Amino acid sequence: MLSAMAVSNAKPIHRPYKLSDGRGLYLMVMPNGARYWRFYYTFLKKQKTLSVGVYPDVSLALARERREELRRILASGEDPSSRRKADAAQARLLETGTFDQLADEYVARLKARGRAEKTVTKNIWILEYARPALGNQLVRDISTPEVLEILRKIEARGHHETAIRLRGTLSTIFRYAIATGRANKDPASELRGALLTPKVKHRPAITDPAKVGPLLRAIDGYDGDGAVRIALQLSAHLFVRPGELRLAQWEEFDPDSCIWLIPASRTKMRRLHKVPLSRQVLGLLEKLEGMTGGGQLLFPSPRSDKRAISDNTLNAALRRMGFKQDEMTAHGFRAMAATLLNECGKWHPDAIERQLGHIEGNDVRRAYVRGEHWGERVQMMQYWSDRLDQLRSTEAGVRRKFSQASAGEQAAPSRDGDDESISPDWR
Repeated sequence: MLSAMAVSNAKPIHRPYKLSDGRGLYLMVMPNGARYWRFYYTFLKKQKTLSVGVYPDVSLALARERREELRRILASGEDPSSRRKADAAQARLLETGTFDQLADEYVARLKARGRAEKTVTKNIWILEYARPALGNQLVRDISTPEVLEILRKIEARGHHETAIRLRGTLSTIFRYAIATGRANKDPASELRGALLTPKVKHRPAITDPAKVGPLLRAIDGYDGDGAVRIALQLSAHLFVRPGELRLAQWEEFDPDSCIWLIPASRTKMRRLHKVPLSRQVLGLLEKLEGMTGGGQLLFPSPRSDKRAISDNTLNAALRRMGFKQDEMTAHGFRAMAATLLNECGKWHPDAIERQLGHIEGNDVRRAYVRGEHWGERVQMMQYWSDRLDQLRSTEAGVRRKFSQASAGEQAAPSRDGDDESISPDWR
């Protein structure tokens, strides 16, 4: 074994030479006087050497400590050289994991997964609340109080829902940073319950049967663009999300099977959504085909048939007809259908939820409720169209129960949607 005096007095000669301290550690003395600590070992029958440090910055005692640590790694069955490379790579990764970099990666992943453009835009917008304060910081160094300060400022402006959404988005980014080795904690997760919960604001919708009739008659009498009028009529019959309707393409419709297949890439839940088509809907599509059937989109923009109408077109039409923003919106047709279908008591709530394109929120229940209730949904959608016809023809302010006899008049499509009586020859 070496002594501290022997290491200090080691003199250079015309060639490099070694002074062994035992157990794999030795001092390499160079002709220029430089002295390097080295660790010599065998792994998988291969002889390897690792640098342990430079004398005198690394003393004999410190070199021995490092040797013992390397021997412990070796005894665990791991190559000390591989461990060192992995640690170095991890250190480099940590030093490049700024919030701005992680936020950019998060947005890029949303785009790569095919998330809706509107969703990507919203995430870019909400992250701007955090970038000024956190942008250049390493994610691993961001603390919970720092995140809370950002969220409190948003709350102070009365934007409680924005604060809650930002907390969730930040938590997603922090968890991604943990998964990629650039952080070891999620400071946003510790803020659950620390923010003010805003009162739930329901989307404006007409759900009173006495008011549905006037709404439908107003739509029928809309004197604007004919395709927009049909879009509003279809909104009432189909109660899909406005974005799903305005971006609809002709190739998605099968009039023979009376089905509209909305691709997963365009649904909120990113699942293929099937919509049964009633007789009334097929009739509306036949009219619409004469207007826009030559293109790809059902509702092309007046400026370009390659683009759909804007997401504000239907709401603007409702405003033009006299329905205020806090009274009815394009999205409100969903609440209207959901309310009246549930109130009539004819249909299983799960069938209504499936037709709305919702996914069961309870994980345990979702594991058991796997049926699509397709046969019931086919009958329900024909019932709903018939119900709208009945409400349209009812005098305003008069409430009537939907006649039980109408059930026999529905001629609802069969479970597989092959009833020829409701398949007019369009397209």
